[in-house]
Amino acid sequence: MASTAASKDASQHPPAADGKTFFGHPRGLATLFMTEMWERFSFYGMRALLVLYLTAAVTEGGMGMASATAVALYSVYNATVYLMAMPGGWLGDRVWGPRKTVAISAFVIMIGHALLAVGVDALFFAGLVFIGVGSGLLKANISTMVGQLYAGPNDPRRDGGFTVFYMGINIGAFAAPLLIGWAGQKVSWHLGFGLAAVGMALGLIQFLVGTRHLAPESSVVPQPMDDEDRSKAIRNTVIAAVVAGVFYAAVVLADLFTIDWVLWPLSIAGLVLPTYYFVRMRRDREVTEDERKKLSGYIWFFVAAAIFWMIFDQSGSTLSLFAEKSTATDLFGIEFPTSWFQSVNPLWVMIIAPVLAALWVKLGSRNPATTTKFSFGLIGIGVSFGVMMLAIASADGGAKVTPLWLITVYLLQTVAELCLSPVGLSVTTKLAPAKYASQLMGVWFLAVTAGDCVFAIVQLVIGDAASSTTGFAVQGVIAALAGFAFLAARRKVNPLLGSVK
Repeated sequence: MASTAASKDASQHPPAADGKTFFGHPRGLATLFMTEMWERFSFYGMRALLVLYLTAAVTEGGMGMASATAVALYSVYNATVYLMAMPGGWLGDRVWGPRKTVAISAFVIMIGHALLAVGVDALFFAGLVFIGVGSGLLKANISTMVGQLYAGPNDPRRDGGFTVFYMGINIGAFAAPLLIGWAGQKVSWHLGFGLAAVGMALGLIQFLVGTRHLAPESSVVPQPMDDEDRSKAIRNTVIAAVVAGVFYAAVVLADLFTIDWVLWPLSIAGLVLPTYYFVRMRRDREVTEDERKKLSGYIWFFVAAAIFWMIFDQSGSTLSLFAEKSTATDLFGIEFPTSWFQSVNPLWVMIIAPVLAALWVKLGSRNPATTTKFSFGLIGIGVSFGVMMLAIASADGGAKVTPLWLITVYLLQTVAELCLSPVGLSVTTKLAPAKYASQLMGVWFLAVTAGDCVFAIVQLVIGDAASSTTGFAVQGVIAALAGFAFLAARRKVNPLLGSVK
């Protein structure tokens, strides 16, 4: 880990006084790597159990929820996590600065996981709210701080740095189902959720200890609010809370409340809000003409990412239920809980990511354009659902299929993910207008929200049909066609990006 930093831009972000770097990157990347690793450990551990817990019979300690409802709830919950990245980015830009926002969010997430572990239904759903809010605050700001470690958008280490950072995500995601999933399924659901709280506590402690290695910009509020802006923000927040409270109180008093009253509004909001933010940023007079042009190019990446995440995020819902109902849980004579399938994707990431990171650096100026990488991601995720369609067909009649089907699906999805996700984080920091540095990162995460909300709506309308052989085939074809369309449009998109390649 110790080496001398070498970069033509090192004068702006010099190496540590002792000359040490983190795999050739600024030492602050180690702090952010570890923080994100523990946050993802807590999140993916909880996520590996969520749908299984919701659908488990009450006699088995679960909630006994119907599969279609549980999948829709999972999708909307996952969407809400990323939906909250937008106000999280706003708090980082206007109120606390990225560094303070991450510290506060880690504490909120820790409390949320602790509430899941209590074993009371009302507190369980309150805990999901805490985790959703905290994760939103953390996600936009921690990725922004990764970008701040590098000197400008064309620092050749930048894409590699985001890929290393992405490794931290997947180390946590790999370990979580093995420990938390096992504890939840084999010992107690709520013990599993409690271990997630411990993981986030470790992440918070590590972040507070390592903040001295972060870029100075991370503690600066880029666009602090004046008194008028602060009053307006407080007023709007109070009004929104009162309107929502009165509305849901009326629904409950009329004895009309069902889970759909939560799922539908959140699903629609997940599609409306990205459109609102793009329009608002483009109309802002403080956004330069060059920045506005880059935003136009960025919309292409957003739509592509939304299609990608609509499929990829079914790992913890439809694919998890397929593993539970139709997949054998033994391989080479080793028995394992269903939740362990959630470790396959991050394991593939840890194997493949270093190879791709090295490849991007070695190719240098011959690197495929970001548009090309995104196209490969969409085509790959589409092919993975083609394989999933074959797996569903093999399980026809109640047969338990080999785990190799899901392992292959996760391999294809991982290659696609590495072509799109870390590259998307990087291109977001490159194309963001100065005024909206953290907020555009929040918009990037709204692509996950939009994709998850589309699938939640599909689940609410047609139910389990979305998980049938035909359902998987249709989704795969849509993604692959979108990938080829994006590839064909690259000559139109690339000029909008200016100097960003």
